[in-house]
Amino acid sequence: MSEAVPIEGAGAWPELPLADWQDTYATLHLWTQVVGKIRLARSPLVNHWWQVTLYVTPRGLTTSTIPYGLRTFAVDFDFLDHLLRISTSEGRTATVPLRPQPVAEFYAATVAALRSLDLDVPIWSTPVEIEGAIPFEQDTLHAAYDPDAVQRFWRILVQTERVFNDFRARFLGKVSPVHLFWGACDLAVTRFSGRRAPQHGPMLNIADFVVQEAYSHEVSSLGFWPGGGPVPEPIFYAYAYPEPPGYKDAKVEPEGAYYHPDLGEFILPYEAVRTAASPDEALLAFAQSTYAAAADLAGWDRAALER
Repeated sequence: MSEAVPIEGAGAWPELPLADWQDTYATLHLWTQVVGKIRLARSPLVNHWWQVTLYVTPRGLTTSTIPYGLRTFAVDFDFLDHLLRISTSEGRTATVPLRPQPVAEFYAATVAALRSLDLDVPIWSTPVEIEGAIPFEQDTLHAAYDPDAVQRFWRILVQTERVFNDFRARFLGKVSPVHLFWGACDLAVTRFSGRRAPQHGPMLNIADFVVQEAYSHEVSSLGFWPGGGPVPEPIFYAYAYPEPPGYKDAKVEPEGAYYHPDLGEFILPYEAVRTAASPDEALLAFAQSTYAAAADLAGWDRAALER
């Protein structure tokens, strides 16, 4: 029986200090890479790597449908029952428990579950976008799983996806789905001007061909990230590529948002949204003001692109 989860009031935007769940976050991040790489291995390339992402569901995260010859399957994280569930188009199902266990054990169990469903999906087992990456089958270091913290993280994603989809719906031009990129473990939505961008330079721990496909066209991007490195707290972020002159000095909303020179992004602490009188309005103000700064300074055709 799944535990009921509050969806209104303070419970909708729960506290999640990075320090309280850092070990669990590191483990879960690697588990999402295992699952994301399964989708990557079987899905045809879509612009900007949109075919590799995960999506928020009422129970956790999903790959959505993955082709396998004439068959299809999906892999779902269920953060209510704490299971990884693999389902096929023939109605067959296999599960892996989500509990404290090393990445190597989770990886082996996931591969075994796939094979029990006659799904053979070889993947490149080295994590990406992570310093000092350990191949999944060798990783006995990351083994934490706090179910309460994971549920709080998922509840933040549920609310963020809801608001991001509201913001996404206001744009008539090319815009990404609201999706979770498992490389950095960030939930993002990206608007496009329609113009090509200059070739992007190298990025740490990411192959050049990946970066160049991701940033082939001019963007204004919005996201949520649990934090790490120079920002040891959960944040909302926004950036433009290429960054137009004057962008970093633009006036954005709400109070508490600022430009982070090391990241090259505007950031808004999650705590500022969580504790706002209206979290939705605070987050939408950040989304709209950072987009408007990027679009105006770069000369986007806003009349044609917006509702």
